[in-house]
Amino acid sequence: MEPCLYQGSVTHTRLAPFRHHFAYRVFSMLLDIDGVSQQTAKTRFFSHNRWNILAFFDRDHGARDGSPVRPWIDGVLRANGYDPSGWRVWLHCFPRLFGYVFNPLSIYFCCDAEGQLRALLYDVRNTFGDKHGYLIPVTAAGVGPIEHGCAKGFHVSPFFPLEGRYTFTLTPPGERLAVRITLSDATGPTLIAAQTGKRVALCDRNILKLVLSHPLMTLKVIAAIHWEALWIWKKGAAFHRRPEPPGQEVTAILPVDPLPQQSRASGG
Repeated sequence: MEPCLYQGSVTHTRLAPFRHHFAYRVFSMLLDIDGVSQQTAKTRFFSHNRWNILAFFDRDHGARDGSPVRPWIDGVLRANGYDPSGWRVWLHCFPRLFGYVFNPLSIYFCCDAEGQLRALLYDVRNTFGDKHGYLIPVTAAGVGPIEHGCAKGFHVSPFFPLEGRYTFTLTPPGERLAVRITLSDATGPTLIAAQTGKRVALCDRNILKLVLSHPLMTLKVIAAIHWEALWIWKKGAAFHRRPEPPGQEVTAILPVDPLPQQSRASGG
């Protein structure tokens, strides 16, 4: 892994009780959270904790109080049986674009001192301002895709109930990015969300090219969520009121047993 941008698309396909599909173009970034300031020092149009065309703000991630991200993720890992000493943590997310960002999903790739991927933290946000994370161990990281899952425990869309199970399928970021999330209930898959992308270098030239080809991209993310929600409502989807968010910040699956019923909670 190395800091970079990914140019690609996001797709959502609702499978039940009716089919609804949409796709839009996006770009995202992969960053070493210990080296953000060093990376931004190499570019004029990408900044850390200050306004720019592209920016990464600590308050958008981790504890979301403006404190550095690394102590927060280290606390989550230690609270759940890991020793992150010497680890490198990579974050895949959308950047701030002209001062605005909304990240429905950010992914932390937690690699040990030998570079082996040991755990993934899926950091989920909804449009109500709530957030929740799923920390899942990687038991066999090889060349092929990683597939693992957990019980759904956080309200995301008002058109799906809280109950369900997620299956995450992804390949660690390289020349290409591929992440797929399948939501299932007792009858089978109900939603498939995916993001794919091709790596491009994180440099001023590519930043300008992507901004020109994806104008107001981060605003489009939140606008697309509400626009598609309107169409789903018009098609007759059942509405589920927002429940109280989980009392804990992160739901962690034990490294020794990744079954969802053996999960435990961590406040991070």
